[in-house]
Amino acid sequence: MTPRDDSEARGNRWSDLDRPPLNATALRRGLVREGGLWREVDVVQRTGSTNNDLVARAAEGTADEGAVLVAEEQTTARGRLDRQWTAPARSGLFFSVLLRPAEVPVPRWGWLPLLTGVAVATGLSRAAGVDTSLKWPNDLLVTVGGEERKAGGILAERAGDDGVVIGVGINVTLRADELPVPQAGSLALAGAVSTDRDPLLRGVLRSLEDWYGRWRAAGGDPAASGLQETYAAGCATLGRTVRAELPGDRSITGEAVAVDGDGRLVLATAAGVQEPVGAGDIVHLRPA
Repeated sequence: MTPRDDSEARGNRWSDLDRPPLNATALRRGLVREGGLWREVDVVQRTGSTNNDLVARAAEGTADEGAVLVAEEQTTARGRLDRQWTAPARSGLFFSVLLRPAEVPVPRWGWLPLLTGVAVATGLSRAAGVDTSLKWPNDLLVTVGGEERKAGGILAERAGDDGVVIGVGINVTLRADELPVPQAGSLALAGAVSTDRDPLLRGVLRSLEDWYGRWRAAGGDPAASGLQETYAAGCATLGRTVRAELPGDRSITGEAVAVDGDGRLVLATAAGVQEPVGAGDIVHLRPA
């Protein structure tokens, strides 16, 4: 028998039997329907960033609301605060969607990343059978060995005057020796009952369609749509002492007591002041 060339095996899309490719045909059949949100589902083997690609397509007029772009591998993906997001091919779900919430006032569009976080957490809890929570604003947390680990993130970008592209990255089968940082995790490491990416992606996108429809029908009102209450119930940041690292090298330390109507995290400081935080990096300083 001729020995297998390791470099050839790494380049073979079928070489890792634990990570089969997504079935684009089955995904379209399960998600695209008359009257539904999702209009097209494209799967590419490799790209720099699905967000960049979909923003460009929206600008060119070749993508409309309900477009979904999925990549088996991303080479220049970004997370919040321009952090790089890297993962082996087919080890996770890496996708972007284009939304055009015309009937919702623009000031309420800031809820879209939080809405997506709720949809992802809800969809994965059902489809993967793993407990998830959200670190404000939209990091997906799972428990690995008794510790909270980040298993996913969300990045929203404007696409012209009337659109938003939301990118999602979720670590599904990432193994311990593949973690980019010790604080990272994956659904597999968290004991998920299923790591089959096809039903996981369908579950997340159906959940996103449901939450987006509720929010849009309520004119983007986070209270009337139930979004604000659901987000708070699943937010691991609330009730904790945290440090908010803000733009301009400022920081605030306090107890996270609420998420307000604008989606901001409200901190109660030692000085007895409640300060809303709309952007920044949150560090959990003690368990809830």
